[in-house]
Amino acid sequence: MKARLLVIDDEAMVRDSMVAYLEDSGYQVVAAESGIAGLAILEQQKIDLILCDLRMPHLDGLQILQQVKQNNQHIPFIVVSGAGVMDDVVQALRLGASDYLVKPIIDMVMLEHSVQRNLDLVELERQNQHYRDHLESVNRELRSSLDELRGDQQAGRQVQMKMLPDPTQVENLSFEHIIKPSLMLSGDFLDYFPLDDKHYGFYIADVSGHGASSAFVTVLLKNLTYRLKRNLKRGSSDDLYHPVKVLERINQEMLDTECGKHLTIVYAVINMETRQLNYSIGAHFPMPILFSENKAQYLEGRGMPVGLFRDAEYNNYQLSLPEQFTLSLFSDGILELINQPSLAQKEEYLLNLIEREAGNHESIVAALSLKSDDDVPDDVALMTVVRI
Repeated sequence: MKARLLVIDDEAMVRDSMVAYLEDSGYQVVAAESGIAGLAILEQQKIDLILCDLRMPHLDGLQILQQVKQNNQHIPFIVVSGAGVMDDVVQALRLGASDYLVKPIIDMVMLEHSVQRNLDLVELERQNQHYRDHLESVNRELRSSLDELRGDQQAGRQVQMKMLPDPTQVENLSFEHIIKPSLMLSGDFLDYFPLDDKHYGFYIADVSGHGASSAFVTVLLKNLTYRLKRNLKRGSSDDLYHPVKVLERINQEMLDTECGKHLTIVYAVINMETRQLNYSIGAHFPMPILFSENKAQYLEGRGMPVGLFRDAEYNNYQLSLPEQFTLSLFSDGILELINQPSLAQKEEYLLNLIEREAGNHESIVAALSLKSDDDVPDDVALMTVVRI
């Protein structure tokens, strides 16, 4: 539907000519012979644009403009004036008039052009306002969703942190750890737990990716070890004593859940009396570092990723540990913190760091700034096993 226009002019000939031409152009036009009549029409009808003469008795165009802008500042207001009253035109434009035309209007095409241009501008502004309102609504919803997501992530982080073990001291063997996520939730995970009076099991795992989807897999790991510990207590399974079996179970469950994730892992069992270490590697890197008698060295071993292949095979490795030692296990995020040009140099730096700090957990944490507030590019996990 075409716009509804209001023409206010006390000169009947001028008023009638504008009305006739605009109606022929398809507009709905309402006419008023005075300012008072024009304001009365504005109160009764919805008007899309006003054409108003500036010089009229009783209530002139400037007064009408001021009242219109007080009540409806967005309605286009085109003033029509004689050639000798340009000062009033300037004043009208200052008060918010959209355009002006000079009487007599010789070319009615100019009248229609001015009307349509101002109507188009109003429509464009309406669309822009609608778009801004829509964006603001979307932004509010987004902020609300982000706040909810942050709340969920914070709750998830608290749950994940509660799944981690407490630092443990048993006889002359101790376990410490630290995890620093790159996001709110971590894809790195670790655990250590007694199997009986002589044996302790422990592992460090690095799930592919970051964030909530990777953190979900850490819950799966915790749940699996809980079930295996329960089976061990019941006497229905001793898988936790056998690193290869543990990796095979994790591999099978991750493939069965179809979570689209895989992980690298070191799972180990230590006999505290004989100091025999049995472990298996699921493509984990870097390898654990053993420090003893002032020398650090990487453990040997290799294996396939966990959660990628049904026919993955894992090997069992055995090592007789010295009477006193420190065993440091890392996720690969640790390498991102080392400013060296090549992977081999990063590995060498890490080995030298362990040697320099004698495997001391807190010293290594401090050297790598793991307790700082700085963001890290990848999740970082460190576990230290010490026998003194």
